[in-house]
Amino acid sequence: MKKLIPLLILMLVLISACSNDPNNDSASDKKEETNGDKKETITYQSEDGPVEVPANPERVVVLSTYAGNVMALDVPVVGVDSYSKMNPRFEDKLEGVEEVSEENLEKIIELDPDLIIGLSTVKNLDKIKEIAPTVTYTYGKVGYLEQHLEIGKLLNKEEEAQAWIDDFKERAQKAGDEIRNKIGEDATVSVIENFDKQIYVFGDNWGRGTEILYQEMKLKMPEKVKEMALKDGFYALSLEVLPEFAGDYMIFSKNPDTDNAFTETDTYQNIPAVKNDRVFEANAKEFYFNDPISLDYQLQFFKDNFLGE
Repeated sequence: MKKLIPLLILMLVLISACSNDPNNDSASDKKEETNGDKKETITYQSEDGPVEVPANPERVVVLSTYAGNVMALDVPVVGVDSYSKMNPRFEDKLEGVEEVSEENLEKIIELDPDLIIGLSTVKNLDKIKEIAPTVTYTYGKVGYLEQHLEIGKLLNKEEEAQAWIDDFKERAQKAGDEIRNKIGEDATVSVIENFDKQIYVFGDNWGRGTEILYQEMKLKMPEKVKEMALKDGFYALSLEVLPEFAGDYMIFSKNPDTDNAFTETDTYQNIPAVKNDRVFEANAKEFYFNDPISLDYQLQFFKDNFLGE
């Protein structure tokens, strides 16, 4: 099934970066100057080796996944991937920002970026590297918060990234304590999505708020989800077996552009979480990613729905 969904993998939200060894800073303190325009640079230790990047990038192109991380650190973006562009949470910040892809090199060149960021799976990487300093991350190589810290180092904003991480963990864990106290320590929560006529259930590191629910809030996932989705991050299933994966509570990452007729079937309607009005529907376009902008929204969504805040 995985071979059938490369687009899903590219769009996720999901979590990657170079090794976060505390004994080997990813961005050196040493500032350098280029011989041309005397623009200040730093050396970032990417997973592919050292890359000289602007100390204060002003025209960033994000080819996949990480637009929210860059915007959360108040660094200007001039081009982003299509999934970021369609995200309602990003709409205001991306006004006037162009949609780009790794297959349209001419468009990237026109934007004259001083830094390009993307997943390690982007196409035409050798040619893209000729346009501007380029840093890519392998999905899942580090945790979702470490990923943001790595991008903070890349953008020369490590302190800002760490400050947000510390604050977010405190807020999310506090909310988790309150939610577990309300629904019970043993209550289970599952996260589902209908994408391209296929139902998915998610583990603890694949966007859709899963990092918050399972990693920070310590809510429990159903045993069947743990068995089938925890390792790979997601699992494709049929409607007939969905009840086996349904938790006491369900988060439904619902794509408004997809046929969701399965929710009208007896199989779905008879799931206890559905019958007990314990399904919380979110707009999938707002729930894909796990950057600070998305995470803050997801955290508030969970507080609103579980706690009535």
